[in-house]
Amino acid sequence: MNHDKLMNEINTMLLRAEPPVTIDCCIYKVPFVIRTLNEQAYTPKVISIGPFHHNHHPHLQNMQRHKLIYFKSFLQRAQIDLNTLVHYIQSLQPSFIRSYSQTLPFTNDELVKLILIDSGFIIELFWRSFYDDWSQDDAFLLKPWLASNIRLDLLLLENQLPFFVLENIFNLSNVSANINNNNKIPTFIELTFDYFAYYNNSNLASHNNITIRHFTDLIRIFHLQHPVERRPRRIDEPMKHLSSVTELLDAGVRFKVDTKRECLLGLRFSGKVFEIPQLKVEDWTEILFRNMVALEQCHYPYESYITDYVAVLNFLINTSRDVDILVQKRILVNWLGDSDSVANLFNSLWKNVTHLNFSEHYSIMCEDLNGFCRDPWHKLKATLRRDYCNSPWQTAASVAGILLLVLSLLQSVCSVLQVVQQYNDSSDT
Repeated sequence: MNHDKLMNEINTMLLRAEPPVTIDCCIYKVPFVIRTLNEQAYTPKVISIGPFHHNHHPHLQNMQRHKLIYFKSFLQRAQIDLNTLVHYIQSLQPSFIRSYSQTLPFTNDELVKLILIDSGFIIELFWRSFYDDWSQDDAFLLKPWLASNIRLDLLLLENQLPFFVLENIFNLSNVSANINNNNKIPTFIELTFDYFAYYNNSNLASHNNITIRHFTDLIRIFHLQHPVERRPRRIDEPMKHLSSVTELLDAGVRFKVDTKRECLLGLRFSGKVFEIPQLKVEDWTEILFRNMVALEQCHYPYESYITDYVAVLNFLINTSRDVDILVQKRILVNWLGDSDSVANLFNSLWKNVTHLNFSEHYSIMCEDLNGFCRDPWHKLKATLRRDYCNSPWQTAASVAGILLLVLSLLQSVCSVLQVVQQYNDSSDT
């Protein structure tokens, strides 16, 4: 090979050698070692959004037609010139590309079309959902199984558009809000909170000062609830060990469902009572937790509060008996039916996960629980309570047995004393 040609090729390669992940990156391909555990949990089932899964799965192509229909409706509703919209999207392309962890194999024109159609579909979908503004043309998308799967697909880490893109395109539009005599035009974040309201168990308000990078980030924020300044301090060591539910129960720990705390992560141990907010284990629970954990692995490795929670549950739940105890205490609502499936779910969520640090609150709680479990006096009391005072009848029988034993002992002592007395009297004579 010609030396000058070789040097040119090497220099060209060096020009292309730019960091693939920048500070602006927030949308990632799930790490291979995590993805292989359950690929279906990270792969869209009915609709692709963004570049990672675009045109990769034949079963997703049917939704392209519906995306175009919704995009057309958005343009008509938005009253925005298509040429203006295209120019704007071309201007934000560099920021859009920097949001992704991998090089995108698309031309500039292909990216513009992708952003336009996917953004228009999402905005129009959220708008119709907010105002319940459906037509006969929506009959297919409103089928419960499809509507539910679309909502889930929009929460997958690999199936995202940057939130700022959606919000800016919405703000550029001139939508009319004269629906149901309501003249107030909602913000895009209000539309988003309304669409994902089912998952907002903490009742987080959209007017709070919240920075959202994409919808997976939003579902994580729903679970964290508290703003950054109110979250527990972190310590530079991973979780070490926590006894299982069965072991803690045998040691005398009382499990109680916490109905007051809105934040799912608000675990608390005080005295001998372990309070845990209720968790509904549904068909999509694994999907949500897997994608939130994957996001923390990639973007929040030093603020992995969801991963902390998963780690605690992984230790607490080892067997179906652990699940049954938590169900009995109303801490878990098992909609999967099979206790073994629930145990396997939580045992698999923490596999291949790198845990660099840990919530200080959880760390202290685990130390207190383990210390309580190691105390032999606590275990003895729990054993006595379980074996002899497990029910009112058993308690009564145990008390009666103890009284009978005491009376028999007293009778024996009295008999011995009587024999001694007789011996002493005979000795005196």
